[in-house]
Amino acid sequence: MNNRERLGSRIGFIMLAAGCSIGCGNVWKFPWMCGQHGGGTFIFVYLLCLILLGLPTMTLEFALGRAAQTSPVYMFQKLKPENKKWGAMGYVCLAGNISLMAFYTVVTGWIISYFAKFLTGSFGSMGFVKMIVDPGLNVTYLLVTVAVSFTVLCFKLQCGVERITKYMMTALLVLILVLGIHSLTLSGAIEGMKFYLIPSLSKINGALIVGAMNQAFFTLSVGMGSMAIFGSYIGKDRSLMGETVNIIILDTLVAIIAGVIIFPACFTYNVEVGAGPSLLFDTMASVFNNMKGGRWWGTLFFLFMVFAALSTVLGVCENIVAMVRELTGWNRPVVCLLCGAVVFALGLTTALGFSVLHFQPFAEGSTWLDFWDFIVSTNILPLGSLVIALFCCNKFGWGWDEFMAEANAGKGLKVQNWMKPIFRYFVPLAIIFVYLYGIITFNW
Repeated sequence: MNNRERLGSRIGFIMLAAGCSIGCGNVWKFPWMCGQHGGGTFIFVYLLCLILLGLPTMTLEFALGRAAQTSPVYMFQKLKPENKKWGAMGYVCLAGNISLMAFYTVVTGWIISYFAKFLTGSFGSMGFVKMIVDPGLNVTYLLVTVAVSFTVLCFKLQCGVERITKYMMTALLVLILVLGIHSLTLSGAIEGMKFYLIPSLSKINGALIVGAMNQAFFTLSVGMGSMAIFGSYIGKDRSLMGETVNIIILDTLVAIIAGVIIFPACFTYNVEVGAGPSLLFDTMASVFNNMKGGRWWGTLFFLFMVFAALSTVLGVCENIVAMVRELTGWNRPVVCLLCGAVVFALGLTTALGFSVLHFQPFAEGSTWLDFWDFIVSTNILPLGSLVIALFCCNKFGWGWDEFMAEANAGKGLKVQNWMKPIFRYFVPLAIIFVYLYGIITFNW
């Protein structure tokens, strides 16, 4: 069964594909990166990365998925020329998806925890630092996330979950728009919006460009086969660049509005804009604590966030299950049990990394979360995107003509021949340059 049957509409596909990054990529990590890299300046460079790198790469990955009609583990092997070896990239995709779940499931657990606190009215005693150093709480909500996700996958309940998620994502868009308008009425709104939207070109440096590129790939979930699965569900009646543009617009809209909610609140309630991973949780708790009916606003917000985050977990874990099933030939329940156990075991490193399982992989203060994020965001996503660009645009891979034929099938925005130098040369060279600079200057 394909996604067109499961979703029943093109709008459903766009909402779910965008939802794969909205839950944690945009509402959680995007404001965090903005706070660390100067607000408006980061947004300016981030948007350039989305257009120049994210748009081509997502179109390429969609085309791979739709042409191959298989999981990423065999996607390259199916489309490669004879006597060429591209099979290893499929295993890199598998490793990337698993590594992402090693911390994404924990972040989803944090969101579920905040939802539970608001629902029960005990949000007054909340705090991000207090939450992450509680091993029992972290392990409990990690287990809930993994158990729910793999139970859904085991019994093929995705149909109902995806339909619900489609409507929940629509509701989330409406809710964050309301919260964004509310934030603009706060006393710190002007100062917050100046920080958030006004760029200063003099502040652009190598670290900011590296962060913007990595965030663009992270928020679009490109480079490790996640979008290829969605690509395999797109009908031949729609061109792929047009669908990519729609998803990026929706994705970016949510990211921008998330910042509109958070940064005026930061300047109003004296929350440090460079607080890092805690920015979403502490800021939103402050907003709802000071809103009339804040308990119920907070409950709704984090409920929708739970669905957005779970849509990502389900999509990535289904990717993992599909790849392992193709490699082993085992049935779905056995593979779900095995993959669930592996994801839970790896997730324990992040869940306990702030309390009993201390590990400093890089500079002082770094944890398991930083380690897994380094593996995925700093390495696998950009390097995977590089490989996809090389594979799709050169004769030693799938080839430009084959890619164009697949990408341009159907109605909508088309890939033009004049774009070939961008796809074939600019994208790979830009990724290589920024990646190498990021590794050389990384805070080891």
